[in-house]
Amino acid sequence: MNVKQSVKFLGIITTLAVTIQLTGCAATAVAISKKDLDVQTKMSNTIFLDPVSPNKKVVFIQIRNTSDKPNFDIEGPIKQAIQAKGYRITQDPEAAHFRLQANVLNVTKASPTAAEAALNNGYGGAIVAGAVAGGAIDRSYRGAAVGGLLAGAASLIADNAVKDVTYMAITDIQLSEKAKKGVLIRQDNKQDASQGIGGTQRQTSSEVTDRKKYRTRIVSTANKVNLEYAEAAPLLTSGLTRSLTGLF
Repeated sequence: MNVKQSVKFLGIITTLAVTIQLTGCAATAVAISKKDLDVQTKMSNTIFLDPVSPNKKVVFIQIRNTSDKPNFDIEGPIKQAIQAKGYRITQDPEAAHFRLQANVLNVTKASPTAAEAALNNGYGGAIVAGAVAGGAIDRSYRGAAVGGLLAGAASLIADNAVKDVTYMAITDIQLSEKAKKGVLIRQDNKQDASQGIGGTQRQTSSEVTDRKKYRTRIVSTANKVNLEYAEAAPLLTSGLTRSLTGLF
């Protein structure tokens, strides 16, 4: 091997060593900083209910789950938590002073940015498509050096071993309460529905009701290195339950 070849070979080895070291440092940093499970639950809009006498603490609860996780059950825990606060659960919506309706829209892996966008969009707002995020090692480390196939393999191994995973649950909430006797509330609704390609249809309606309605969105997230859904689901459920029952 001549001097030129030796220098080139030494350069490749050095580059490879630097790449492996940077990748390893990134993986170690993620593993340390994300070793503890972090669960957060945020509400897009605050709701204040009027205080009521004990005989009016009657709630009708309707929970729907239209996500692809049918085993994400929040109805049971929510009913138990609300009953523990002195409320009675009824199956008759007309007999209830309060009506709590919720729809779990999405339970999936997502980036923190997607979770924040879902919260900011509020009730009925869009959910960012393609928001899944599994990798966690900062891609800027990969650009620091080019080590050929071996360096790429080292980076791939680190990526597969250490992932910064966030699970997100998006739930839209509608909460209503009976207005005081003699108070009538006018409710105006407007909905734009698409009709084929390029066509829309607008539907409007107005009604007088005795119920005040409030809407909000709750976004719960669980974050940890190499987090699995089985570990995240119970904590997402408990966070959502605390947030909902805190309204009463």
